[in-house]
Amino acid sequence: MRIFDYSTLAKRFWDSEILGLVAQIHELKGSQAYYLKQNPAELDRLIEIAKIQSTEASNEIEGIRTTNTRLKQIFQDKTTPRNREEEEIMGYRDVLNTIHENFAYIPIKSSYILQLHRDLYQYSHKTIGGKFKNTQNYITATDATGHESVLFTPLAPYETPSAIEAICESYNHMIDTQQIDTLLLIPVFIHNFLCIHPFHDGNGRMSRLLTTLLLYRSGYMIGRYISLENKIAKNKNLYYHVLEQCQQGWTDNTDDPTPFIRYILQTILSAYRDLEERAELVSEKLPAVETVRRVICQKIGKFTKQDIMELCPALRKASVDKAIRQLVEEKQIIRHGAGRSIFYTRNDLD
Repeated sequence: MRIFDYSTLAKRFWDSEILGLVAQIHELKGSQAYYLKQNPAELDRLIEIAKIQSTEASNEIEGIRTTNTRLKQIFQDKTTPRNREEEEIMGYRDVLNTIHENFAYIPIKSSYILQLHRDLYQYSHKTIGGKFKNTQNYITATDATGHESVLFTPLAPYETPSAIEAICESYNHMIDTQQIDTLLLIPVFIHNFLCIHPFHDGNGRMSRLLTTLLLYRSGYMIGRYISLENKIAKNKNLYYHVLEQCQQGWTDNTDDPTPFIRYILQTILSAYRDLEERAELVSEKLPAVETVRRVICQKIGKFTKQDIMELCPALRKASVDKAIRQLVEEKQIIRHGAGRSIFYTRNDLD
């Protein structure tokens, strides 16, 4: 039988890599705090980008997609959902907005998790929103021949409500007593949530929304400016690999959550480093072409105009277009392809 007692984490020995990741995140969080407080308006564009990326990426991981045009229309409230995918994308958008605006008033309780899941499916014709599973679910994999195999069997439906109550209670106790750094506690909570797999559908998306909520409530606001979901989507295979590693022995309490903790910490640290780089570009007030030139010098391999716009949130689309044209004319970058397939590379490969 699975036991949820997070006080045991305080007695564990954590290797130097884990402790180093925690220390680096603390350092970057502290060094960026003043800038974030003094320059909120300059970072509004980062917030807008991060919300769109988070919604797109978290749904993309689960195979839920729409076009870029439709995604922007959904975020601007200029359309209604056309299909199941867009219903669920719109639901994710709303739950993410709820967390962004109200995280301090969303306690870590089973009833609130159910309400967030309800809202995830508020536009859907499905009737599963806000309800724990009532039939056994499985975590499976399909090989190249189409054969499906069971990788992990989550808790049974009758065990699920009490298990979610237990992880919330143990988490809140550890937060109150401050026996362990929350950066170590949060990935363990999320991993247990995924192993319980409490819902018929939406478990992965809920786990990523809860990660953002837990980080915000602990003062780590990085997901507001840099999309953690987007980083996870870009390393999706590694994400699933570490989850599979940590599932071994989970049911009988012999599992080791270290690989998942390390993965989440590396993702958070990478986001803080991205924010540091982008904040510097915003604060220096360089001409548009110089800002783009500096960003491109840091790029390796192919990049698109969209990549540059994300890295230069203070610049308008017209300014980025003009800067790219100038850099192409100066032969500092090379344009490849045509139409929607256009991409660029640096012209310093020799």
